[in-house]
Amino acid sequence: MAAITAEDIVKLFEEDIRARKRLAELLVSEPDVRLALANAMLREVATKDDLKELRAEMHRMGEELRAELKAYIDAKVEGLEKLFNARIDGLERRVSELAALVRASLIAITVTLVSTILTPLVLKLLGVL
Repeated sequence: MAAITAEDIVKLFEEDIRARKRLAELLVSEPDVRLALANAMLREVATKDDLKELRAEMHRMGEELRAELKAYIDAKVEGLEKLFNARIDGLERRVSELAALVRASLIAITVTLVSTILTPLVLKLLGVL
């Protein structure tokens, strides 16, 4: 007769659901086995301290992310302010140049108008016309 191996026993339990359930009931009914199973499961369960540490870590990471995001936004705002100020300065310069051109044009128009009106009067007064 051939010896039964552990592999054979495992295969038998895989094939017979009822036998597998009975074995589980027998194992669980033993206090030492039940304690070993409970301890093994407890190692897999998160404790209140684990959750507290996880919360603290998540809070710390949130604070770091918030600080990084604030620094990023501050840098972007500062860049936009510089760009905006440079554009405003450029516009102010152009407006000043345009205002100077308009003043010069108005002076030229006024001089032309005055000379157009005064020239015939002066010539008339001098008797040239």
